[in-house]
Amino acid sequence: MNARAAAAVAPSSLILLREDVGRIAVLTLNHPQSLNSLSEAMLEALSDALTAIAHDEHVRAVVLAANGAAFSAGHDLKELNRRRSDEDRGRAYFKHIFAMCSTMMQQIVTLPQPVIAAVQATATAAGCQLVASCDLAVASRTAKFATSGINFGLFCSTPMVALSRNVARKDAAEMLLTGEMITAERAQEIGLVNSVVAAGREKEEALKLAKVIAAKSAPAIKLGKEAFYRQLEMTLREAYEYTSHVMVENLLTYDAEEGINAFIEKREPKWEDR
Repeated sequence: MNARAAAAVAPSSLILLREDVGRIAVLTLNHPQSLNSLSEAMLEALSDALTAIAHDEHVRAVVLAANGAAFSAGHDLKELNRRRSDEDRGRAYFKHIFAMCSTMMQQIVTLPQPVIAAVQATATAAGCQLVASCDLAVASRTAKFATSGINFGLFCSTPMVALSRNVARKDAAEMLLTGEMITAERAQEIGLVNSVVAAGREKEEALKLAKVIAAKSAPAIKLGKEAFYRQLEMTLREAYEYTSHVMVENLLTYDAEEGINAFIEKREPKWEDR
């Protein structure tokens, strides 16, 4: 059963909800009793939803929100701890969970559609990683962020990957080494989130941003998002060679021709997503 069909049956029982608002898919973490922890079930639900969205040509942007007192507290430590009684002390299960999580985070980055986090409350450890993995983020003024694993002897090594690719090195190191909470305003200062809004308006503002993006050419957004992340890992010369190729391919699309003609003719473009 896909996410939309399941939501129509019993939304309150689902740990992840999907609602389509026009051409925007809103995914909502819906397990407040666990502080929306990234349990095995939550990781699987997110991965399945992202896979479906990647193949859904109707969807042009995604908003990732959460219900409850936390955006996400990160990995379900109780779930992990229960596997210490396994013969290998949980090694195989731990590898499985972190592979699942890493794959899901990369799905967000490689998704053709931009993903905007709407952070209503605390995002810690892998929950902070989830925010950092999104392309954009809008935070409530009451939201807080931390890579808090170090506080209980577990350095946030996988959250470090997304965090260190979004904020300056020393800011990332401070968060990782201290595990202390930072405010939404501080998160904006260091580039972890794009904007901070009044409590309760984060989802509305994320949707506004998503609607702006959804009004653009889908092929141009897809090409651009992919190129953005790929060129970051290249040398300057390689990045210019690669993005020059992307520009050529983009110019040859119907939408680019239509968009340029519309600009010259001083009219609104009519995208055909090709």
